[in-house]
Amino acid sequence: MIIKQNRGRQWLDWQRRMVTVAQVIGAGACVWLLVALFFGEMGLPRYLAMRGHAAQLDREILALRQENGGLRGEITRLQHDPAKIEQLARERLGYVRKGETVYQLSPESAKERLLPEGR
Repeated sequence: MIIKQNRGRQWLDWQRRMVTVAQVIGAGACVWLLVALFFGEMGLPRYLAMRGHAAQLDREILALRQENGGLRGEITRLQHDPAKIEQLARERLGYVRKGETVYQLSPESAKERLLPEGR
């Protein structure tokens, strides 16, 4: 009977040791995962930086889409609106209608700006 009790006690001691070893291995694995999470190449800081960069790119895409829409509207106006075409011809190409008088103002020369009015 004493031998059977000894074996049972040895078995329990062995099981307890294995459970302790498993706990130590599990704790080590948890520590390793936490270290990898915070200090690894693809860790949490990198993830947060990439997330911020993605949000910035989304904002840029939205701004470009809005600008694109405005440019498409301007293209449509240039193709179909005679008033817009005339405005651009006058501003950029200097076109005038028959019978109009054009006055061109030239900037003052540097000497005229430096001289006092009385001279």
